[in-house]
Amino acid sequence: MLAGVCHQDFNSSFPLIFEGRNRKLQGLAVAILKLWEKSLIVKIALKWGVPNTNNEEMAFELKASLIEYRLLGCRYVRSLVSGRIMGVGFDASKILTGGVLLLRNKFLIILYRGKDFLPGRVANLVSERETKLKGFQLHEEGARLKAIETICLDNGPTENTSMSGTLSEFQDIQTEFRDLKNGNSDVEIKCEAEKQRLESELRKQEHKLFILNIKIDKSMKELSKLNAAWAPAEQDADQEMMTEEERLCFQKIGLKMDSCLVLGRRGVFDGVIEGLHQHWKYREVVKVITMQRLFHQVIYTAKLLEAESGGILVSVDKRKEGHAIIIYRGKNYRRPLKPEHKNLLTKRKALHRSIEMQRLGSLKYFAYERQRAITDLKLKLVILKL
Repeated sequence: MLAGVCHQDFNSSFPLIFEGRNRKLQGLAVAILKLWEKSLIVKIALKWGVPNTNNEEMAFELKASLIEYRLLGCRYVRSLVSGRIMGVGFDASKILTGGVLLLRNKFLIILYRGKDFLPGRVANLVSERETKLKGFQLHEEGARLKAIETICLDNGPTENTSMSGTLSEFQDIQTEFRDLKNGNSDVEIKCEAEKQRLESELRKQEHKLFILNIKIDKSMKELSKLNAAWAPAEQDADQEMMTEEERLCFQKIGLKMDSCLVLGRRGVFDGVIEGLHQHWKYREVVKVITMQRLFHQVIYTAKLLEAESGGILVSVDKRKEGHAIIIYRGKNYRRPLKPEHKNLLTKRKALHRSIEMQRLGSLKYFAYERQRAITDLKLKLVILKL
């Protein structure tokens, strides 16, 4: 971190290289390499107002990581004349600079040449040194062959000499196994990278699942407290009898009524029962509209309204706006003087309970999705290890 800051401060007085396109930056890369012979870093200014310019794509094109060549154990040398990397034999235009990105924004790109950068003169010296070394190897091999021929002339024909440790054996091994080794190493590197990526993703998914399980436990505890705060009333055993003709008559009257009581997400709470008694103050039947989709939930709501209000359930009908629950107040109905429903939740607590139920359902769904993702990742890891 300190080195990067020092490079940025040191570079503040350097001239700029202006650039205004994303790709085909080989000329800029050559200029950067020449400038790196004099300084550690280079600063590139991006032209303003040029359409379709992307500083991230520019930086990626310029830095062009050389990790794959370092893993092969080859010491690379940049050559500005031939445009090749000595010892690797790869086109330098494909890798560009190989620098380290220090800073990137919409105005500037700052690149550091790295500790393994070799200037052009040093690269030429290394190239000459390798040429001399190859010449010495050839001279040594020729001397060895002459010595073998001399021994054969003096002592007569001998068996074939061993090739171990000779230059030809070294060249044969390089020719035979270089491509195979490079291919295997590339495959191993890709497999290892994919394995690490899957393991990292697996750890993330397991951590997210752990957090979801904690939230599910917390939501279940909160929901159990709210459920314990209310208890449904028992059905009255001595209920009024109703003939089939009366039931059909009350059903027609209730379905034709314009006024109704709508049940929302809170469900049945104390305010709903008070609303039923308010309707029964002026008419014999009341129509309750519920938006519940499952029919067994609608039946449970109708039975609960019947038990809590003390009325008589007439019918449950499917309407365009929802299910209509018709409840008759009864012949011996008397409006309660002080409507108290301590066994039911208040309006606020009923809303809290509804939110917790929805939250618990969502958390369980997301936990199921995380579990499926974890199972898929584990299966991919097993296949990759095989």
